[in-house]
Parts: sequence; C-alpha cells; structure tokens
Amino acid sequence: MADEPQGSETTRRRALMLGAAGASAIVSIRPALAQTSASITNCEIPVPDPGRAGSYIAADGSLVPAGTPGAFPPPSGTFKAEDVQRALAGGNLPGADYDRSRAYTNYIRRLQSGTSGFTCFASLQMPRG
Repeated sequence: MADEPQGSETTRRRALMLGAAGASAIVSIRPALAQTSASITNCEIPVPDPGRAGSYIAADGSLVPAGTPGAFPPPSGTFKAEDVQRALAGGNLPGADYDRSRAYTNYIRRLQSGTSGFTCFASLQMPRG
C-alpha cells in the first residue's frame, strides 16, 4: 500500500505533463492554421498554365489554338486566389468582362492535379474551420 500513493503521484505527474504537451501543441497549431489560411489567399493561378502558354480559352474552359473564333486570349498575368474565389461566387475576374471571366473560371474549374494552379484552386474548395 505504501507504493500506491507514489504510483498515483507518478500517474498524476504524467497526466500533467501530457496536458502541458497538449496545450503547447494547440498553441503552436493555431498560428500554423492562420498562416495556411493567409497563404491560400495569396496563392496564384495562371490561365493557362505555363506549359500551355499561347493557347486561347474557349467559353467552356477548354484550351484551343490561338485565334480560334469565340475563344479568348489568355490574361496578361495570374489571378490571385481571392479574385478567383469572388469570380467563382459570381463576380468577374480583374480586367475581364463577364464572358471572358466565365471562360477563365471554367478553365480553372477544369484544373487537374499536376497542372499549375491546381493546388491553389483545390485549397479554395476546402472548408475552413
């Protein structure tokens, strides 16, 4: 029985140490989540990706040869994630009219893994807590 108080003391000490470790993990995760959220809004999506530069974007978001009637030339730069998010919600991308903006957002929706901008677009689709 003399060991029991010492054993419960050890158990109590271990529980306190685990609690302290857990609390420090929570404190260190919160800034990481905030940083991730900030990096998501700062990422950029090229239209089209650099491997397909020079292609035009059709209204459905597919890539077509330059000069294809009804297709749009690529924008002069990349789009920031926050601009894409607004456009996906019904707004226009910066510097683009309604039709051009729809074509570019259709292209973005079609992005696949391995394509420049896919990770940024995928991060926009993830719910944030």
